[in-house]
Amino acid sequence: MPFTALQISQLTTGRLIGNSQVVVTDAKPVEQASSNDLTFASDRQRLKQVLAHQPAVALIHETLVRFLPAESPVTFIVVESPLEATLDVLQQLRPERQTRPVGISPNAFVSASAHIGVHTSVHAGAHIDEDVKIGDRCTIHPGVVIGGGSRIGNNVELHAYVVIYPEVEIGNNVTIHASSILGAAGFGYRTVNGRHQRLRHFGTVRIEDDVEIGAAATIDRGMIGATTISEGSKIDNMVVVAHNCHVGRHNLLVAQVGLAGSVTTGDYAVCAGQVGVADHVHIGDHSILAAKTGVPKDVPENRTYFGIPAALIEEATQQMMAVRRLPALRQQIRKLESRVGEISDRLETFIADTTTSDHDSALT
Repeated sequence: MPFTALQISQLTTGRLIGNSQVVVTDAKPVEQASSNDLTFASDRQRLKQVLAHQPAVALIHETLVRFLPAESPVTFIVVESPLEATLDVLQQLRPERQTRPVGISPNAFVSASAHIGVHTSVHAGAHIDEDVKIGDRCTIHPGVVIGGGSRIGNNVELHAYVVIYPEVEIGNNVTIHASSILGAAGFGYRTVNGRHQRLRHFGTVRIEDDVEIGAAATIDRGMIGATTISEGSKIDNMVVVAHNCHVGRHNLLVAQVGLAGSVTTGDYAVCAGQVGVADHVHIGDHSILAAKTGVPKDVPENRTYFGIPAALIEEATQQMMAVRRLPALRQQIRKLESRVGEISDRLETFIADTTTSDHDSALT
C-alpha cells in the first residue's frame, strides 16, 4: 500500500525535510532506488548515492543533515536509526502474507494413531505417520513428511517438503524452512573385510524452543543419544549438523557451515559462512568463527578465530598480509642473491690478485 512522506514521518516519529505529500510505493536499497521508492542512508557515502539516485524519500541520521543541499527533489526524514526505521515502514508497506488456516486437508495423509492439536493446519500432500503428536497452532505445509513417533510442540511451522525422520523431537515456536531434513542417519561407517558397512544410528534429533532452521539444512540423528539444537539458535540455509552434535543456546550458524560428528558449542557462538569444524571439537561461549575458517581443535570462549587452520584473527590477519608480500619479498631475495653473487665474484678476483701480487713480491 502507498504511503506519503508525512505518514512515514508519523510512523517513524521522524523530522521531515521536504515535500510531505510525495508518495512512496516501495522500498529499495539506495543503489536500486528510484523516484517512487523509500531508502535510507547512515553515512556520507550512502547520502551521496541518495542524491545521485533521487528516490522519493530517504531516512537519514541527524549527523547527515548538515551535508544536505539547499534544494533537492528527495524528501528526507531524520530518525535515530535509519535502518530500523526503514524496517518498521516495510512492515506496513509489505505486510506478511498470512497462510490461510485449512484444518486438516482431505488430501493429506494423517495416520489414525496421530494426534493433531487444535488450530493446526495440515495442507494437501503432507504425510503424517503413526503415533506422531503435533501441538496447537501449527502449520504443516504441502509435501511435509513426519516420521512415526515424532513429537512436535506448539506454534511450529514446517514449510514445504521438510522431512522429519521417525522419533524426532521439536519444541515450541520453531520454524523449519523448505526442504530441510531432520533425523537422517549420520555419516557413520566401519570397514570390514575391505568394505564400508553402515553403522546404525540409534539416537534422535532434539530441537528446543524458539529455533529457526533455514532451507535445505540437514541435521543428522545421533548414533547413541541425541543431536541437539538448543533454545533460541538460528540456522541458515544449507547448513550440515552431523550426528551427536550439541549446538548451544542462541547460536548463529550461517550458510554452508559444516559441523562434523560430536561437535559441541557453548552459548551465543557464531559460525560465519562456510565454516568447517572437525569432529569432537568444542567452540566456547560467545566465540566467533569468521567466514571459511577451518577449525581442527577447541576454541576458547570470547575469542574470534579466522583462517585455515583457525588462528586468533589478529594472528591470522598478520599471516595473510605476510603471504601477500611474498612475491615482492621473492623479488628482493633474487636481487640480493644476484648482488651477493657479484660481490662474491669481485672478492674472489681481489683475493686472486692479492695472492699473485704477494707471490711476485716474494720472488723479488
